[in-house]
Amino acid sequence: MGMTLTEKIIAAHAGKKYVEAGELVGVKVDLAIANDITAPLAIKQLEKYGIDKVHDPDKIALVMDHFFPPKDILSAQQIKISRDFAKKMGIKNYFEGQDSGVMHTVLPEKGFIVPGDLVIGADSHTCTYGALGAFSTGVGSTDLAYIWATGETWLKVPETMKFTFYGKPQRWVGGKDFVLTVIGKIGVDGALYRAMEYHGESIKALDVENRLTITNMAIEAGGKNAI
Repeated sequence: MGMTLTEKIIAAHAGKKYVEAGELVGVKVDLAIANDITAPLAIKQLEKYGIDKVHDPDKIALVMDHFFPPKDILSAQQIKISRDFAKKMGIKNYFEGQDSGVMHTVLPEKGFIVPGDLVIGADSHTCTYGALGAFSTGVGSTDLAYIWATGETWLKVPETMKFTFYGKPQRWVGGKDFVLTVIGKIGVDGALYRAMEYHGESIKALDVENRLTITNMAIEAGGKNAI
């Protein structure tokens, strides 16, 4: 029996030839990311359990994008915690200031995600990177701390929903129109813990920017990921 693209990526990172929806698997993570809101929470968890070394600093990326420049002392402290942690752990993929921006724009622009990757982030819109052919999804900061420490996590293989669009998009029709149409039809929980896979000539006609917009909003339909 064949597998969906989401299942193939998960299977590859689980070291298995085949997985199916509903199966629980352990997977290796290619990139684990956080921002200035969620990183300090994960750092606190590592400190709580006395973990003073990450599994692979090259597979971690921290992007200061919510409160930069900081609006108050607390925001500045959040950034300092993240900056100090990156320096201590030897994390080179740390971005703030002129070298930064919105995380889900910065990381694709800098080439951190490639097709077939498995990306986990402490941000609900980590699902964005499915536009680049990756499996990507969000988790809480506690789960992210575990990934930083071990390089692995566990997943329940999601069921898949296929969305096929026919015809060439008219002028001024973009990714936001596609995904809002989908959510309008299935509801805000219509894809709860499911993989949303987009197909069809209309999707092929969209540039990467518009594809990123579509996958970014998988979580608004309750989706586990989009691709």
